[in-house]
Amino acid sequence: MTSTAAELLEVLWGRASTAPASASQLRVLLILEHHEGINLRTLADSLASTPPSTSRLCDRLQATGFVERVVSPVDRREVRLRLSGRGRTFLADLRVRREQALRAVLDQMPAAKRVALLQGLEAFCDAAAARIHESADNADNADDSRPPGTRTA
Repeated sequence: MTSTAAELLEVLWGRASTAPASASQLRVLLILEHHEGINLRTLADSLASTPPSTSRLCDRLQATGFVERVVSPVDRREVRLRLSGRGRTFLADLRVRREQALRAVLDQMPAAKRVALLQGLEAFCDAAAARIHESADNADNADDSRPPGTRTA
């Protein structure tokens, strides 16, 4: 049942179209929306990717006008990434299209079932947030356990 619901949601959201951004590019945009001004290495870590692959993703997003690269005010060798106005507009429009697609389905559901769905989704969000924070805490602790002066690629 869970996989069927996830697949139906993908189909529904697919109708809302993420073009001209791929799924990977959309992930970058969402991360940048929440972590304005992060550097490429941090973004690559967030994506569990390599800096060269992440850089290519950002190149394409910059070419579409969704992402801007800005020199860090602290270290001129470091480049910071942020959403452009066009990138923010794209995400806002995408959310509107997805909400409309979801609303059309929700409007066909009985009111009691919509309430139950809302309660279930709230519990899901709480559990997912707890798991994400737990994973982040574990990653921080793993970083602290490395010998001083060592780095990961």
